[in-house]
Amino acid sequence: MLPTDESPPLVIRALRKVLPLVTFLFCAAMIFTLSRLFPGATWHLPHARWVARLVATVGGIFGVSGIMAFLRARTSLLPNHPERAATLVTTGIYRVSRNPMYAGLLLVLVAEVIYLGTTPGLLVLPIFIEVLQRWQIRPEEEALRAKFGADYAVYARRTRRWL
Repeated sequence: MLPTDESPPLVIRALRKVLPLVTFLFCAAMIFTLSRLFPGATWHLPHARWVARLVATVGGIFGVSGIMAFLRARTSLLPNHPERAATLVTTGIYRVSRNPMYAGLLLVLVAEVIYLGTTPGLLVLPIFIEVLQRWQIRPEEEALRAKFGADYAVYARRTRRWL
């Protein structure tokens, strides 16, 4: 099947199958690598390990809450097929964020930066956000807007994309 003007190139469709997890793992590796490449570019937050654990725990709660809400609604968890969503989930954690699973991953990356105290690692966070917004979240939003119309528009106006 040839791609139409509306369908993304094959490479982008393939990337969407693994994009959130691969992007997360790549960014986590980059934060760690930058902390080792620039050991002098660090800062020390009082109780950094506890703060990092708290932030990572909140991130985990966000992610798991998002997954559980999808499972309760019996809708698709597949990030590469948002058009398969059976229900527009707007309750629970989805009242706080339209993307709690991605926000949870971001919080885990923030926790890693805090734990390592790496200044260069801070540069990775906006990269994670931009990659997910451009290649994952916006296409998901377009699919949800097409499928749920005015209901999604109201939800998007009422609820933040991240936090």
